[in-house]
Amino acid sequence: MPVAPPRPRMPSLNALRAFEAAARLGGFALAAQELSVSPGAVAQHIKALEDWVGAPLFDRRSHGVTLTHIGLDAQDNFTSAFNALSQAAIDLRTSAAPNDIHIATLPAIAQLWLSPRIPVLRQRFPDSQISVTALETPPNLDRDDYDLSIFFRPKQSLSNEIVHLADDKVFPVCAPQIAATLKAPQDLSDLTRLIDSTWDADWQDWLDHLPAETPRPGRMRQAHFSLYSLALNEACQGAGVMIGHATLVNDALRNGQLTAPFGDLTLETGYALSAEIGQGKTAKLARKIAAALHALP
Repeated sequence: MPVAPPRPRMPSLNALRAFEAAARLGGFALAAQELSVSPGAVAQHIKALEDWVGAPLFDRRSHGVTLTHIGLDAQDNFTSAFNALSQAAIDLRTSAAPNDIHIATLPAIAQLWLSPRIPVLRQRFPDSQISVTALETPPNLDRDDYDLSIFFRPKQSLSNEIVHLADDKVFPVCAPQIAATLKAPQDLSDLTRLIDSTWDADWQDWLDHLPAETPRPGRMRQAHFSLYSLALNEACQGAGVMIGHATLVNDALRNGQLTAPFGDLTLETGYALSAEIGQGKTAKLARKIAAALHALP
């Protein structure tokens, strides 16, 4: 009787994904975070892959892991392959809804900058459905199902794939009744600093960049907030003074809820609010939407 030989067993997709993520991110813990599994699961998958290969792919050391020459040789091929697989899946979804745009952005940007502009986008792009997801860190557009990623980025990192929306500059802002008592930075003494946890260094950065001859304020009380919008609301209510990012406080300045008491003492942070464009089938539409956002006041 003829005997059908067993087919050679290939490594599991999960093992290959664990290797690629650990190689690209530089460690098992970071790979586990991206893949939403435990570091132990990543290590187990990679051990199974190494058993199949017949050679180690990582050197394990007390301070972390590094790729062996075999792992290093394989890294680029696997990264390209998983990028292509992710893009194929995204394109599959896009084929069913070619005019839908998915935007990822910081919570503060979503609430204070993007949300007021979405009605204008709906008018200009009536055939498009625009969805917004608030994230703390920029997504990987080669892997994640987003068409636009709007975040503050270093200005030197901007490229053809990233549309500049506005320069980032910071300065103190407060309610008009508090601003009426402030003539110079030293008048901030005994007031409350409103501090957002995302940009908790803003106050010190602004103070450090004041002209040398400008007297600094004395002791200030501090109140900390986990959301920028909470700190901003407290500033509007007269609870203290916060460091405002121009793009996030301009609407409150225009409608008179806030005032910049030292308007000429601004700090250019070296960052820019910018929109990264995905590379899928929606790239052309996403670029048009980014250009429309750039043109809005």
